Parts: sequence; C-alpha cells; structure tokens
Amino acid sequence: MSASTPFVKMNGAGNDFVVVNALERAFTPDAGQVRALADRQTGEGFDQLIAIEPSTTADAFMRVWNADGGAVETCGNALRCVGWMLLQASGSDKVVIDTLGGPTTARRAGPDRITVDMGPPRLDWREIPLAEEMDTRGIELQVGPIDAPVIYTPGAVSMGNPHVVFFTDRLDDAFVTGSGSLIEHHPLFPEGVNVGFAHVLAPDRIRLRVWERGAGLTKACGTGACAALVAASRRGLTGRRAVMVVDGGELDIDWDEASGHVFMTGPVEVERTGTLSL
Repeated sequence: MSASTPFVKMNGAGNDFVVVNALERAFTPDAGQVRALADRQTGEGFDQLIAIEPSTTADAFMRVWNADGGAVETCGNALRCVGWMLLQASGSDKVVIDTLGGPTTARRAGPDRITVDMGPPRLDWREIPLAEEMDTRGIELQVGPIDAPVIYTPGAVSMGNPHVVFFTDRLDDAFVTGSGSLIEHHPLFPEGVNVGFAHVLAPDRIRLRVWERGAGLTKACGTGACAALVAASRRGLTGRRAVMVVDGGELDIDWDEASGHVFMTGPVEVERTGTLSL
C-alpha cells in the first residue's frame, strides 16, 4: 500500500465511514492499521472503513472493515454512501454493488437520498447463523435474572450479517452498551451478532439503537434498521413499513410484500476529503 491513499469521509444518518477508491489500485490494510485509522483521537475516526473495488458481476464491490479491524459482510448505511458515489460518477439511475453479504441495488431517492434494495431477510436459524435450532421470531436468550429478565426473547434476522432485536423501552447508553457488549460474542452466535434495542412508538415508527459487532454503539446501523423492522413486523408489532428513528436521523424501511425484499431509504452526507498515511 502506498504511503498516501486518498479518501472521502461520509456518513449515512450519522454512521460514519472513510471510503477509499480501490478500483484501480489495491487497498489492503491489516487489522492493526484499520484500528489505528479508526481511532477518533489519533486517527481519522470512523465506524467502518470502506474500499470500493472492481467487480466482474456488478458495478463495484464494497469491502467493509469495522473499527476493531475485523472484516464484515456488509453495511447498509455504507451501501447508500457508496451507491451515491457510484451514481454521481456514472450518471446512471441505478448501480449494483456486490458485497460479501451478496449484491444490492442502489437508486436515487431525491437530493442526497438513496434507496438500497437490501434483498430478502434470511430468517432460518442456520442462515443467521445460530448455534442451535430455534424459532427466529423469538429466540431463547435473556439478560438479567432467570425469573425476572430485563430483556428477553429477541427476534433474529440476517440482512447479510447477523442481528438480534430486543423490544424494550430501555435505550440509555449504559444499558445498550452493557447488554450489547454482553450479547455480541454470546456462544449462541458463532459469527458474533449485532444487537438491536427497539422501542415501538407506533405501528409505523420505531426508536432504535444498535450495538454493532466490532464497532460498538453507532449513530445508525442500516442493516440493523432493516432487521428491526422485519423482527417487529413478524411479531405483529408494526406493519411492513416504518420510520426507524436512530441517533443520527431517520431511515425509511419497507419490507415489500410482493418481492419479499427490504428497501432502505435514507440520507447521505459528504463530510470531507483527505489522504490516509499508513
């Protein structure tokens, strides 16, 4: 890797990324370099590091590293940001972005707003994946005393990456951080898990906070918002469309009945540009 690599700093509803164009030049940081770059005091600071790479089957391939240096399958808010960049560059009305979690399509939805087709949710216990067979509408997992758990029976959904969603009105930092960090590496989840805390405000409105696997508490989690809507809808708590109110703004999630796909619409913001030195 060269000493200086140009980047664009972007965010989607506050979930922030350093995005590197690796279409013509390989970008292969190791875990230590990713962690150093992610540090908000001494590095560039981000939730995820993104590389846009060539693809033989799509317009581009999006590679994702979490702040802890680990590579992950996909990131919903980053898909909007990368989609916006590719749409700006190509002038077309849609682009296909491949990820380790599978391909997605991004389209314009207005000024600095992008809709991403996140595909169908994966709902079988093997697809999450879970370590043992369970009904993913409400899995056997709880936090707190056995006879009086604080949160329990979350829904489990994969949106190309694993999620559990607890329904609770307890959304304070200490609770989300404490519970999320406890569950992230629970043995029930062989690949770890993203942990959502959803408070249903109305049949079409959910307040959501997410403890992200490998990134911690973020201002927004796009796949988490999709997973929360699917989990809520499967339990009959909401319809198939809802506004997800996250720390960094709002995301519109639509679990389309006809196609079975989940569509996420939300904002994209460019913060600055710069160069990475490694």
